[in-house]
Amino acid sequence: MVRPLVKVGAMTTSTATIGVIGGSGFYSFLDDIEEVRLDTPYGPPSDPIAVGTVAGRTVAFIPRHGRDHRYPPHKIPYRANLWALRSLGVRQVLAPSAVGSLVPQYGPGTLAVPDQLVDRTYGRVQTFYEEGGAIHVSFADPYCPVGRRVVLDTARKADWEPVDGGTLVVIEGPRFSTRAESQWYAAQGWTLVGMTGHPEAVLARELALCYTPICLVTDLDAGIEEGEGVTMEEVFRVFAKNVNRLRSLVTAVVEALPADRDCPCPHALDDMNLPLQLP
Repeated sequence: MVRPLVKVGAMTTSTATIGVIGGSGFYSFLDDIEEVRLDTPYGPPSDPIAVGTVAGRTVAFIPRHGRDHRYPPHKIPYRANLWALRSLGVRQVLAPSAVGSLVPQYGPGTLAVPDQLVDRTYGRVQTFYEEGGAIHVSFADPYCPVGRRVVLDTARKADWEPVDGGTLVVIEGPRFSTRAESQWYAAQGWTLVGMTGHPEAVLARELALCYTPICLVTDLDAGIEEGEGVTMEEVFRVFAKNVNRLRSLVTAVVEALPADRDCPCPHALDDMNLPLQLP
């Protein structure tokens, strides 16, 4: 059941400590949903936020591209999405997404939890701190170590052997890579390619949130196979084939995440004189 709740501003009657940013296939993993409409200093998020329960815990869900997939990767309101989640009380973010593989051994259906990121985007605003003084957050290790461990352990218990580690290169999109680009990425030792993992990760860090990617390989990128290359139809087909399994995994991860954060993420902004008030 979905109960509409319309609120404008930073305060609502719904709170959640865990956030999920993913595709529309994840709506059904929430029970007893309230839809929360939030405004932020950066505009509205991709869609009203669905707040519901998963395994007895309150979770906030945002469809990254909007319910009708209206936002291409370079137009997603990343800042509004992360700000809105924090406004609801979210402190741990899970980010399932479809990615391409840059190595032939990681075929379609592979689950990967990268530990590094390379930013090859351009034109995307990737900071909350544009005025009032420079704020330099540490980003050497872009993902929450506790969140990564929980995802890996939970996936293994579900008989889904995940790839532990690797580098996700985030490209601007919305086009896929040329063969030359794909071959270049692979030659650097990078293992996955996607379009939405940045600036999500750094914006989460700037809000002192835990951010954990959960990557489902949907295709072999253009440079490591012959044929016509990656197609949108192929990506959607493989993701749809695996979405129930991925949704079940995210549900189990939500249940397994520790209530108290014992990781570096909450301290990302320690001793910094921030030029704005965080929600």
